[in-house]
Amino acid sequence: MSEHNFFDGDAIIVGGGLAGLTLALAMDQAGLRVAVVDTLPIDTQLAPEFDGRASALAFTSWRLFEALGIADELRPYTTRIEHIMVCDGRPYGGTRPGGPGPHSLHFDRREISEGPEGEPLGWMAENRHTRLVLARAVLERPNIISIAPVMAERYEARPDGVDVILADGRRLSGKLLVACDGKFSRIRAQAKIRSAGWNYGQKGLVATVRHAEPHNGVAYEYFLPSGPFAILPLPDNRSSLVWTEPSDVADALQAADADVFQQELENRFGDFLGELRPEGPRWAYPLGLKFSENFCAERIAFVGDAARGIHPLAGQGFNLGIRDAAALAEVCGEAKRVGLDIGALTTLRRYEGWRKFDSASLAAGTDIFNRLFSNDIEPLRQLRGIGLSIVNQIGPARRFFMRQAGGDTGDPPKLLRGKRLDAA
Repeated sequence: MSEHNFFDGDAIIVGGGLAGLTLALAMDQAGLRVAVVDTLPIDTQLAPEFDGRASALAFTSWRLFEALGIADELRPYTTRIEHIMVCDGRPYGGTRPGGPGPHSLHFDRREISEGPEGEPLGWMAENRHTRLVLARAVLERPNIISIAPVMAERYEARPDGVDVILADGRRLSGKLLVACDGKFSRIRAQAKIRSAGWNYGQKGLVATVRHAEPHNGVAYEYFLPSGPFAILPLPDNRSSLVWTEPSDVADALQAADADVFQQELENRFGDFLGELRPEGPRWAYPLGLKFSENFCAERIAFVGDAARGIHPLAGQGFNLGIRDAAALAEVCGEAKRVGLDIGALTTLRRYEGWRKFDSASLAAGTDIFNRLFSNDIEPLRQLRGIGLSIVNQIGPARRFFMRQAGGDTGDPPKLLRGKRLDAA
């Protein structure tokens, strides 16, 4: 290592969020020496007030966590998703959460995984718990260097590597720079990689509620005229809400006093889980679509929201980042083992080809669904309701969608099949 370099290794990951930490662990298992740079100290990101969201971890994402050796530590904080109910619901005078309604779609994990302890459709975990488990694992790995809090100011590509210059003047060197720095990636901007997208004029209001009756591992996705309303099961008779509204309405709900919020919540939630009580603060996140023109460039790969950011209605945001991490770690690990340059464009094109079509199809699907269902136009309501009913009656179609959402179609990377990257 040069005396001027603080780090000289294989990969530099800018962004220590969920996707960045997952990638660091995957690359470490693949035999790569990694640095993770983030603007926030880890303890700030672990505070309950930092991020109120919960994520649905697809069953292939859980396989990856098992292969990385962190599933057992995370398990006490999770809830199995046994069923998913999708309904074209209406908040006032129409179908309300709690009943399947005349036009609904029921996904039952027993159709693709038999037995009482079979693989669920997914696992729900609050982001703060997932981040804690990932951060602990990263800090325990000697080949992962965590550098925070500090800004990655810029990068300088070389023919045989890349340097990242931090705001405090330190210089990191590696073969590959990985941007995990979100939808508005500074690295993508410096690389002059274009992105396409738009705002939906909606925000996702996120809150946690406690209810009197058990949810029995059922996740609900209700399409209301203002946008999707998701009820996602958490441990201890609690559920996480992702409540989509026009931005001004979401802001008003976030700021509303307790009585007003309680009334609006009951109007949408219904009473099928008994008495409701909101717990903790509320958050409102702007929603939009952003898709990077390229998932790689010479010496750079884009992972997670830096590659694409989608509407949360399918609960696939973090899962897409996990799939990126699994693919990139496998590609780079194999390249290093046979003596190839992990940052060369020929290496990174394999990662891009593996991930771009899946990402594009899911981004387009969530965009179309959101536009189709976020309205109260009678002909469209009838059409989409008939569509849900038809799919619900066709077993192979239901099973295909369950496997598609779980990331278990096509040629998934080894980690998504539960196979370690350091196995012979």
